[in-house]
Amino acid sequence: MEREDVLRAASMYYLQDMTMDVIARHLGTSRSTVSRLIKRARETGLVEITIRPARTLAPGLSRTIAREHAIEAYVVPVPDSATELQRLEQVALTTAKLIGSWFDSEMVLALAWGTTLAAIGRNLTPKATRGSSVVQLNGAANTRTSGVEYASDLISGFGSAFDAAVHHFPVPAFFDYPETKASMWRERSIRRVLDVQRRADIALFSVGAVSGGVPSHVYSAGYLDAEDVTLLHDEGVVGDVCTVFLRADGSYADVALNARATGPTPTELRRIPRRVCAVAGDNKVAPLRAALAAGAVTDLVIDEVTAAALVDLPAAVVP
Repeated sequence: MEREDVLRAASMYYLQDMTMDVIARHLGTSRSTVSRLIKRARETGLVEITIRPARTLAPGLSRTIAREHAIEAYVVPVPDSATELQRLEQVALTTAKLIGSWFDSEMVLALAWGTTLAAIGRNLTPKATRGSSVVQLNGAANTRTSGVEYASDLISGFGSAFDAAVHHFPVPAFFDYPETKASMWRERSIRRVLDVQRRADIALFSVGAVSGGVPSHVYSAGYLDAEDVTLLHDEGVVGDVCTVFLRADGSYADVALNARATGPTPTELRRIPRRVCAVAGDNKVAPLRAALAAGAVTDLVIDEVTAAALVDLPAAVVP
């Protein structure tokens, strides 16, 4: 059996809730073949089934987070023993399914990049759309590498999954000088991408944490030097959204490095109707709370363990 057929059948069955008869028609095969494909997915570990006890706190946590932050919250049940990588994978699976249900023809999906987005991309189920676009939200180059291959593969993967036009953003993650950014933002080729970003119907991103747990790509792949990290600590930064750095209270306007960042600010993000944030990991709680305080999120997908920590964390004191 071809691995691609196994993956497609398992995705349709477990993520899109299709019956075996419907899957068989989609794949042009028999119901018995679909049954064997799904069985193969379990045998090879492509699909892992976990039975979660009825005492899961996920529904209650979803209601609490939704009420406290005036957003839609999707809390993903996970075993208490799950590692952070396993929690990330479960959040990625759920987010991929939600994005597939929300994104459709004639829509624009704006994407950040990073560890969480890469995991979501790996779990997308193909869905044909017409006249749709996928656009990169923030630049990817740094002093060590162009960053193009990493971001391009990630963004292109979403485009391929949805048969969507792809718009890359060929700028650094951070400019060396604010005036360079200002000049680039006047270039027609850059303004074209910025215009597509502004027309987005959905934005998909995570939050970056300065340290701990599964490392955020912006902090682990050469995008910041030691002096930058020290400056962020001195300014009370807890993490970032789309490479825009936030303090615990959600403030960002006077953080010096943000003048050189290429991602949209929370204010700019708020122009996008649906802003989906996917989060897993203990170290993501503080930056997530900052993103919520900044009003950057309308829909949150989060694992149960991280959600419990978010609810227990005291609110930041706004000066």
